Amino acid sequence: MDNKNVKGFLEFVYDFYKSMKAHEISLVYEGEITHQITKAFTSLTESNMAKEEESNSVQKKVFHVMVECLQNISKHADNFGSEDFLFAGRGIFMVSKGEEEYNVTTGNVIENSKIEELSKILDQINSLDKEGLKLLYKNQMKEGRLSEKGGAGLGFIDIARKTGRKLEYHFLPIDNESHFFILTSTIDRNA
Repeated sequence: MDNKNVKGFLEFVYDFYKSMKAHEISLVYEGEITHQITKAFTSLTESNMAKEEESNSVQKKVFHVMVECLQNISKHADNFGSEDFLFAGRGIFMVSKGEEEYNVTTGNVIENSKIEELSKILDQINSLDKEGLKLLYKNQMKEGRLSEKGGAGLGFIDIARKTGRKLEYHFLPIDNESHFFILTSTIDRNA
């Protein structure tokens, strides 16, 4: 990561932090994403939301989005295939709560060669309404061809369908081979 990229990354993180200050951050994690970690996060978040007496439908949506997001990190991390790669299998994961919504944010490293395809998938998903997402999901279930990692595309469609919101994403350059992929999903608390 050269100085220019570090500066850009830090500026992004600072802006992100400022926008999150309005939210109550209930969980932040950076490290390897495993099945056990996913289970631990989901039960932590569940008990937190139960304490706050969050409605069952909101709890279910947050829970569902968390699992999908964490699975996406695992899928993308596989791309590197190298056990000793600095970021292999690692990511950041954050859940925050605002007056009106929950945000689930994940970040993981992806190879530059995957960016175009991933952007295309996310832009396509963001361009569709509820009915369009339903059709795309059905089509993808039949063909399984949306992306070479199949399930990753399905996961994104599923999140958009469950939340009824656009997926917010950014790619931050790390070096010549890779970018940091940040995805934020928003769940309405009053839905």
